[in-house]
Order: sequence, then structure tokens, then C-alpha cells
Amino acid sequence: MFEGKCLIVEGRSDKLQIEPILNDDVKILCTNGTIGVHQLEELLDPYEGCELYTFFDADTTGNKLRALMDRHYPEAEHLRTMPTYKEVETTPRKVLAAILLRAHFSIHNEYIL
Repeated sequence: MFEGKCLIVEGRSDKLQIEPILNDDVKILCTNGTIGVHQLEELLDPYEGCELYTFFDADTTGNKLRALMDRHYPEAEHLRTMPTYKEVETTPRKVLAAILLRAHFSIHNEYIL
């Protein structure tokens, strides 16, 4: 079982945008869009001991995923991109780094504003 931090994002593009920023051993999981309770449980069961974080888009799908997480994993902390950028994948990496840093993730120095 993986222990540490798990960051849940919507898709592969989000993961690829965030991955180079992190200087932590963080497991990044993709929901691949809106998923149901059963699929969410299957995705997260192997990471039961992890600190859960979500980083979803600032849109309807992201809101649905945050609500689903709130109902079934209320301990998860939600990270949010600014509505200006709407999507995690289109948010500049330095902005993402600032958000991750505020959530106590270790990031590579070149992304610190």
C-alpha cells in the first residue's frame, strides 16, 4: 500500500502539467472525467492510508467530482485553480506551484514565484 500524498486529477493532461512541478513522492491518480462512486472507490482503495488531495478544473465536471469526494472522502483537501484559467492543464506551472506550495507540497525551486 502506498503511503504519503495522493493527488487526484481529472485527466492525463492535468497529471502531465503537475508532475514536473512536484519534488515530493506524490501519487497522481486520474479520474478520466466524471466517475461514479464504485469506480472512485476502486481507484482509491489501494491508497487508503494516503493524505488525499484533489485538483479539479473550475467547471461543472470539477464541481461534481468535488461534491462526490466530499460525500465519500470528506478528509480530502480540495486544491483549486483560478477561474481565469478554468482548467488545471491550462494553468501556468508557476501558478500551480504556488497553489501546491500553499498545500504543503514540496516543489522544485524553478517554479517558486
